[in-house]
Amino acid sequence: MNHLPIIQQFLAYLTDERHFSPYTARCYGADLRQYVDFLCEDLGVELDEAREQAAQAKFEQRRAAAAPGAAPAVIARIPSASITDAVGGADTESLRKFLAHLADQKYSPATMARKIATLRSFYKWAEKRGFVPANPMTLIRTPRQSKRLPKAITIEQIELLLSAPDDKEVLGARDRAILETLYSTGIRISELVGLNGRDLDDAGEAIRVRGKGKKERLAPLGTHALASVRNYLRLLRSDPRFTQIVASGLAERPLFLNKHGGRLSARSVRRKLDKYLKQVGLDPDISPHTLRHSFATHLLDNGADLRSVQELLGHQSLSTTQIYTHLTTQRMREAYDKAHPRAEAS
Repeated sequence: MNHLPIIQQFLAYLTDERHFSPYTARCYGADLRQYVDFLCEDLGVELDEAREQAAQAKFEQRRAAAAPGAAPAVIARIPSASITDAVGGADTESLRKFLAHLADQKYSPATMARKIATLRSFYKWAEKRGFVPANPMTLIRTPRQSKRLPKAITIEQIELLLSAPDDKEVLGARDRAILETLYSTGIRISELVGLNGRDLDDAGEAIRVRGKGKKERLAPLGTHALASVRNYLRLLRSDPRFTQIVASGLAERPLFLNKHGGRLSARSVRRKLDKYLKQVGLDPDISPHTLRHSFATHLLDNGADLRSVQELLGHQSLSTTQIYTHLTTQRMREAYDKAHPRAEAS
């Protein structure tokens, strides 16, 4: 049994109603599986599929029979109970016990915060669905984390990286177009590999991006990026390896094709970036997300307003975008300390 029925329902809710990516849903599922494994060990209960299905059915029956707005009955936690019962009857103290167990495993504050967020989302959903009488996570605090500034690279490093692919042949031209698009638009790598031919608005010099929660936005393409994409498509149409694909129409195809004519994966893009970083001698820790950070930082450095950058990045909250202001403030301070005659003590 991969997941308890109640957890399977929650993961289905994440993907079907909240439009979470399969990867994110799997991360939530892994955290909840760890929680279930802890409960099994703590209560001395082994998972039994028939027992869990029966416990879930009782949950559904009690919820259906309850008066509208009435809280469901608390299910007693006893060693012989099912794990579904234990999940439904968990209180703040039992959850603190689980979090103490995680702390003993020496997880980082960031990982602890993510696992707490998973449990908080799960129990919030379970309370709304009537599976639990109250959310036991309301009194649990998320541990403080030190703010990590996003990493950005210099414009000179960007130029060096973008010049690495050989754009005289189709796959090199594709790689150049990919790197130019990532830096020109600041889109996420998942958004890039999800682009189709129809998402390119050549006349409008933009691409249509489907972001988190399937929200669409238009991302402007700079002159260099647009020229790189056009060059890639020109070479693609003239390459005999892709004749059938071109003949069938590129609008419904992925914009950036792999050598077999299929959709590139995020991992493939990362591998190609690694190749070019090594080729030009740049830091191997630079990632596709570094280009997104650099995009935002360079815009703010050159006077773009925060609200515009928020829209370009596809951030739902302005506070998410504000992290980049710390970088620009830090750079201004460094420039001031370096240039002003009375900025630093001699």
